[in-house]
This record gives sequence, structure tokens and C-alpha cells, in this order.
Amino acid sequence: MRSFLGLKRSFADKIPLQHKETPPMPKYLTDTYWWAYIHPNAVWFFERQWIVNLILWGNFYKLRDLALREFKEPSKLLQVACVYGNFTQELAKTQPKSEIHVADVAQIQLANLKNKTADLKNVTLHHQDATKLEFTDSSFDNAIVFFLLHEMPEEVRKKSVQEAIRVVKPGGKVVFVDYHSPSRLNPLRYVMIPILKYLEPFALDLWKAEIRQWLPSVASINKQTYFGGLYQKVIVIK
Repeated sequence: MRSFLGLKRSFADKIPLQHKETPPMPKYLTDTYWWAYIHPNAVWFFERQWIVNLILWGNFYKLRDLALREFKEPSKLLQVACVYGNFTQELAKTQPKSEIHVADVAQIQLANLKNKTADLKNVTLHHQDATKLEFTDSSFDNAIVFFLLHEMPEEVRKKSVQEAIRVVKPGGKVVFVDYHSPSRLNPLRYVMIPILKYLEPFALDLWKAEIRQWLPSVASINKQTYFGGLYQKVIVIK
């Protein structure tokens, strides 16, 4: 097991930070998700493919591939926030001619992703806050936001959605994959309510809202749901 200090040292030594100044860690992240993303043992525990798949009730691979198939290469693509599991690796491997840029506010998560993508030359990491991306307008052809919004308070979620749209070129695609309010006939609805209430307190708020309500004026929006409505994919064409 690698210690947090070891990860942090590796990060500092091997990753040229692509940012103007170190962004502060959001309070909601340190208060609510310290156990999942910030604690020294978080990466050690959660960075296991079977755990990532279990958390999504065996749907990780399907949801990952539903997102990846939306992008054509070559392109300059932004992934907003690191993801446990092999999401970024598969994104880079299926888009070998594309530039993959990943922005995250947590250094330990960037260090972990650096280790996972060490042999991939088309991945660049950025230490940035999703609500205040330092990229100029229309910097990217496309963007992906994979299971991030449910972890954010509404105001943070709104700003992050708008920032993802801002940095994508007109005609570009932004893909959101996240939780969704499941059908009342889906038995997992009643399992997920206490789980989310205790572990993911902002997720139930996402159940009550539509991602489109945080979007600025865009060309088109297409929404699809999966697994009895528990998950959604929203495709936005700017």
C-alpha cells in the first residue's frame, strides 16, 4: 500500500501542474467526501475495479462504454474530475489520436490517475476546480462529466455544468453520465434512498432535478436512462 505522503511526493515530482495557482479544496468535499477522496486510505481502498463496478450494481462497464462511444477522434477532450477504475485509461486507449485533459481539485486523485496513466502519452492532468476552470472559452472539442454532479451541492453543480459547456467549442459535445431518479417499480430505488442519504447526501437532490435546468442556451439536448431509470446519460451539443 502506498501512503498518502508517497502519492503526494510522486505527484509533485512527476506532474508539471497545469494551473496558475493552487485551488483550495472545496469545503463540501473535505466535510462530506473526505472518506472517499481525501483520506490517505481512500485511493488504496476504492481503486479496485470490482469495487467500482459493485458500487454501480455491475453497470460500470456498460455506463463507461456508453460514454466513450459518444466521442470521435481526433479531438481535444476534457474529462472533468478523476474517476476510480479504468475509465480514463479506456478513454485514452480508444482515442489514441486525441488529446485527453483531466482536471481535478484533489491532488491525491491526480497522483493516483498519474500512476494509472503513466504509459499513456495522450493524457495531461490539470489541478483545477470544476467551478472555476482556467481554460479559455471554446478550448475543447468535447467534454465528459462522469458521475460527478451527484457529489456536488446544487450551486456547485450548476457552476460546474456551465463551466464544462463554456470551455467546449460551438458544435462540440458535452456528455454527462450520473444518477437519475429510478422508476418506482425499480426495487433498487428503495435500497438506494438510505444509501445515498447517508453516504451521498447531494445525490437525492439530483434525483429531483434535470441537468438541463443548469444549462445555458445550447443547440440540442438528448437524455437517455438506464437500469430502470437509476442512471442517465445526457448529451449536450453546444
